[in-house]
Amino acid sequence: MRRLKSLLAAGTFGAAVANFAPAPANAYPIDCAILLCLAGGFPASAECTAAKIEMIRRITPWPIEPPLQLWNCPMGMSASRFQEINALLLATGQAGISMPQVGPDGLTPDTRHYRDAIEIYHVRYSRTRNSGGEEVRDNTQRGHYNTSGEFRWVASSLTSAPEWLGAAIGGRRLPVRTCASFVKWSSDDGYCARYDTVGYSYQPPSRVRAVAIRTTDHEGNHHVELVRY
Repeated sequence: MRRLKSLLAAGTFGAAVANFAPAPANAYPIDCAILLCLAGGFPASAECTAAKIEMIRRITPWPIEPPLQLWNCPMGMSASRFQEINALLLATGQAGISMPQVGPDGLTPDTRHYRDAIEIYHVRYSRTRNSGGEEVRDNTQRGHYNTSGEFRWVASSLTSAPEWLGAAIGGRRLPVRTCASFVKWSSDDGYCARYDTVGYSYQPPSRVRAVAIRTTDHEGNHHVELVRY
């Protein structure tokens, strides 16, 4: 709730302040709605449904766009607007809020937290067998926002993907085992009497083309969307 109030104080929802003053989706920049609805876990409402649809549209090829474009959302906050929001909070029996501190990039720490918590992967992976053995092509990319707020793609790998991405795509978790008890017959021979599982490796399906995104709300819950193509 503290982070949501900080977002409200930053003016990120324009004239529609959470549930206090509903407005049509086209009454404010859509990226302001994406930010606030993302922080709230995309609750059921016309505004948040429109925001989620737009976010999914952006990551549906082609082209793949940044899911959250805060440069399109006015983050500025006048003293009079700040007083209006505080009056709305107090009128509904909630505590007032302090004027947020804005960094050099124009964002508050809480706004930056939600932006940087976005995880997005563009997966292009294939695994085939031929006379020469197994051929793997992995052109997976990970999207991220740099310190100035610009969105960039960097090279990644599906086989070393985070667990949430593997769970969304499917595939197999293979145990990685090591010998825990070796019995010697001679100086040059012997056998392993017991193996221990020390972890798991991930084997993707033989072919994957998809964009996957994971966001985090103000309670720390994760939300995953997968777009196959």
